[in-house]
Parts: sequence; C-alpha cells; structure tokens
Amino acid sequence: MTEKPVINFGLEGIYVDESAISKVDGQNGKLWYRGYTIEDLSEHSNFEEVSYLLVYGKLPNKKEYEEFVKKMKERRELPKEVMDVIKAMAKDSHPMDVMRTAGSMLAMYDKDLNNKEKDATIDKVITLISKLASIAAVTGRFRKGMSYIPPDKSLGHSANFLYMLTGKKPTPTEEKLIDLMFILHAEHSTNASTFSVLVTASTLADIYAATTTGIGTLKGPLHGGADEAALKMMYAIGDPANTEKYIEEALEGKQRIMGFGHRVYKVYDPRAKIVRKYLEERMGQNPSEEVRKLLEIALKAEKLMIDKLGKTKGIWPNIDFFSGPLYRSLGIEGEMFTPIFVASRMSGWGAHVVEYWNNNKLFRPLEWYTGPLDVPYIPIDKR
Repeated sequence: MTEKPVINFGLEGIYVDESAISKVDGQNGKLWYRGYTIEDLSEHSNFEEVSYLLVYGKLPNKKEYEEFVKKMKERRELPKEVMDVIKAMAKDSHPMDVMRTAGSMLAMYDKDLNNKEKDATIDKVITLISKLASIAAVTGRFRKGMSYIPPDKSLGHSANFLYMLTGKKPTPTEEKLIDLMFILHAEHSTNASTFSVLVTASTLADIYAATTTGIGTLKGPLHGGADEAALKMMYAIGDPANTEKYIEEALEGKQRIMGFGHRVYKVYDPRAKIVRKYLEERMGQNPSEEVRKLLEIALKAEKLMIDKLGKTKGIWPNIDFFSGPLYRSLGIEGEMFTPIFVASRMSGWGAHVVEYWNNNKLFRPLEWYTGPLDVPYIPIDKR
C-alpha cells in the first residue's frame, strides 16, 4: 500500500507560487508592498499611488500618477442595470451578497472580456478598483433607503467613496483615516481570497469571474468578515467596565475572540499597530459616546488579551480588531466593513492576476483518499 503523505491541512506552510508583490514577515511583524514598508506607505502615500505601485510594480512619476487617477475618476459611475440590481437587493441582503452579484455584472460591459494581454488586464483592474468602491458606497446608501450620491471628481478615491456613502464631504482627518484603511487592506500576499482569485484566474476565466470568487471567499468571518464580528463582540461587551468579565468568560468557554490571532503573524500585526495609533488620536478628539466606549473597550481588551495570550501563545491583535471602532468614528456601519475590504483588496487581487498570467499554470492540488474501494454495487430494489 502506498505510504500516506504528509497532509498540510489548509495548505499551511505550503508555497504555491513566487511573487514580487508583497512580503509578510509573520515572525517579526513586518509587511512590505513591492519592497516599501507599510509604515512608510501609510504615512506618506495614498491609495491611488499604492494601487499603481501594486499593479505596475513601481511608484509612478507625476505624469503616470495623474493619468492613473484620471482613469479611476472617469470609471466611478455605475451602469443603470447594476444600480437597479443593487437597489433591489440592498435592503434585504447582506452587503457582501450585493457586492458579489453587482461585481459580477460588470463583465457585461466589457467589450473585450477575454483579452488577457497585460495592458488589457491592467485596464480592467483599474475599472474594477474604481467601480467596486462605488458599488460598496451605493449599497450602503440604498440599504438605508437613502438616495444616490453621484461621484465627485474633485475628490480622491477614498474621500469620494466616503462622500458617496455618507453624503458629506470628509474633513482632512476623515479623508486620511478612510484612505489609511484602503491602503492597509490593499494587499496581503496569498491569503484565502487572493488564493481563490488565483485559482479561478488559473483556469483562464475572465478577471470578473476571478474577482467574484474573491468576494465570495472574503465574506467568511474567518477572513474578511472578522472585523464585523469583532465589532459585534464589542457591542456585546457594551461597557468598558464589562470587558474583563466578558473576555474571561469567553476564554473559559473556549470561544474565539474575533480580531486576535493570525495564521501568519505570530507577533503584533503591523497594520493593527498603525490603526491603534490613530485610534488613540481619535480618543483626544471628543468622539461620540458610542465611539468613545468602543475605543475604551478595544484598548482594554487588547491589554487583557496580550497579557493572557500574546506573550505566551503568540495570539496578538490583528487589523480586524481595531478596524471597527475606526470605521464607526467615520459613521460607517458594521455590515459595510467587508465591502470596504473588497474595494481595497481589488488592487492586490488585480496585481496578483497580472503577475500570475505572465506564467500561468492551472492549480490542481492532490488530496489523499480515505474511503473504501471496490464496493460491490447493489441494485436499488435490493438495498
């Protein structure tokens, strides 16, 4: 009998490709996009420039940047049929279901759908980056029964998203915060959704099909839905004074504390550190009572979890834990967190498809069969 191979469940520790897009150093808590540290990019860059960096492999010069931004602004509007579907779904469906359906519809409007040349693919990626943000914003409006806000070409990508969602032009601080979240979520190596995008792309399906796969994968609470789940936990805690009791009881009951632990990071998630810094700054800006409580709960829970599990078991806060309070400080409801993740991560998904199609190979992993063999067939009337 053939000896059973080593099974790496969840493909943990298995390299499936090589890439020059991003590097995650889980042991030392480091993240680079195309060699640039996430700290430098979040401090000095913006989402448009970061998207260009991921997709093209280099930072743009002024002319390249302006042309890229112009294309993104020109593609923000959504086709009427897409808007109609969003309106029909928004009130009774989770926003991620709307994202998945409306995003897949974009393929209808691509007259060169199956062109996989590099320049053509990049052009489609730019369209998707621009329109997925609009889909997310329109979904957020329609689910509350509010009217459509057309895009504003005077605003940058992230600021325009927030404007289309809330109907208010963001302050410079609010613009920085939403742009920060877009940058931090733009790329993270071969995570579950990026891998699923690449599996679909490896079949040479079109990029809209691959993106739809990614959206479906990102919906799961162990991946993109974790920030929404972490916020729900904070609401369940209710008051900062209840934090310790809630955490103690949850750990005793072996419940998962959403927003803590990571498959790659065994130390503090560098993205979470960045968000935490901005959260502390928000505490000094007289936030609403709701946001103040969320911030206090988050910071108290963080300390408790680090003391209990961080130093001993390597379970540290990840970006999902701190995302909720920051989004709520911008007036964004929990159900919209993962659609924002989609709109941000499209840059990374697109970059990976462009890179993978340069040397495409169909994914076909193996599985070890554990069932019986040569089972005698019994006719239905004798079973």
